[in-house]
This record gives sequence, C-alpha cells and structure tokens, in this order.
Amino acid sequence: MSARPTILLTATAAAVLVFLQLPVIVVALSSFTETSYLTFPPQGFTLRWFGSVLTDPDWLSAIGFSLGLALLATLTSMVLGTAAAYAISRRLLPGSDAIASFLMAPLVFPAVVIGVALLQFYAHLGWRGNFFALVASHVVLTSPYVVRACLSSLAGVGTDLEEAAGTLGAGGFTAFRLVTLPLLKPGLVAGGFFSFITSLDNVPVTIFLLGPGQSTLPVKIFTAIDQGGVDPGLAAISTILILLTGAALAIAERWVGFSRFV
Repeated sequence: MSARPTILLTATAAAVLVFLQLPVIVVALSSFTETSYLTFPPQGFTLRWFGSVLTDPDWLSAIGFSLGLALLATLTSMVLGTAAAYAISRRLLPGSDAIASFLMAPLVFPAVVIGVALLQFYAHLGWRGNFFALVASHVVLTSPYVVRACLSSLAGVGTDLEEAAGTLGAGGFTAFRLVTLPLLKPGLVAGGFFSFITSLDNVPVTIFLLGPGQSTLPVKIFTAIDQGGVDPGLAAISTILILLTGAALAIAERWVGFSRFV
C-alpha cells in the first residue's frame, strides 16, 4: 500500500512533464515537413526550412542583433550584479535589505509596464532607437538574476577566507579576485545563463525601444506570425533556439551544477 502513492505521484509527474513538452515536440517535428505550411504530423522529411532561415539576410541580421544585445547585457549584468550582491551580503551599505528588494523589483513588475515607462523616458531624452539605451534596458531586466544567484552563493561564504588572505598580504580586490570570486562561480554562471536567456527571449520591453531597421529575433518571430501566420520556417528557427538552449543548459549544469539555483 505504501508504494501506491509513490507510483501515482511518479505517473502524475511524468504526465505533467509530457504535457508541458508536447508543444515543443510538435514545433520541432513540424519544422521538418515538406509542405509549405505548418502541419503535424509532418509530411515527409526535409531540412530546407532550416537552410532557408539560415541563409536569409533578414533572419541572420536579427540573430546577430539579438546575440550582440544579449551578450552585452549579460556581461554588464554579471559585473554590476556581482558587485551589488557582494555589497548587500557584506552589509557594506545601509539599508541592504531595501536595496536588494529594489534590485529585484523588475522581476515583479509587468514587463509591458517597464517597456512603456522606458519608452516615455527615452523619448523624452531622445534616446529611443539607441542601441546602448536598449542594452541598459535589458540590464535592468537581467541583473536581478545575477544578484539573486550570487546572493545564494555568498550565503554560505563567510569573511574568514578573505580575512586570512588579508593577513597574508592580499589587498581587498586581490582577496576578492582570488578567494571569493572562484567561490561565486556557480551563482555567477547560473545568473549569467538566465540573464542571457531572458535578454535573448524578451519581447514586451524590446518591441517598444527598437529603432528603425532594428529587430531582435523574438520580435521578428512575433511580427512574422502577425503578418503571415506560422510556417515551417518559424518552426525551424524555434527548433534551433530550443536545441541551443538545451545544449547550453546541459553544459552549464555539468560545469557548475546550477540546478540548485532554479
């Protein structure tokens, strides 16, 4: 009798996981269809939709723009987020708890509200369409992930090791770089990964701030669906994103085991 709840729970969990993954499986399989419209199950097998997407200048431009934006936003978030998490955890500033709550606010506010607010702010300053203003907007959205992950890593790291490094002649920055930063690696990698995915996937904020001739990959997918519906080419680019994200997740998990931060 005691085994029945466990079997039932396992079966329920498996059913939920299959249900959640069904849309991904349908999109991935539909990207191989030979028809010019999206159909499931796929009719035949072809890779021409992947080729058409990866040779289209508009898609390649959107992919390059998205990767550059996400990379810059992630690197900036990792630097600022690590510094903020260190200052908060070591109580270097008064009101550390309030500062932490303020930094986490973008996770709570609706993204559309943030997008509209930034649109009005940048329009007033004449910065709408500026690439670096867009990067700054993504930093606002992504830095909370780095702060939260680094705070989790720092929670188990006391000041003893830094103090020991100081007694051996290391300065404050040297002690942080050689002692604390390596201990922060799991949280830093986890926060950086989530920041990159968040920036790469963002639509509600980005769509308000793009200038003429600018387009990220998610925005292009969104506008393509709005203009022409879903076709196998969109399924192909979605499948590529799914595979790349899954591979990056597997590598990061094997490298630092960041599942504890999820």
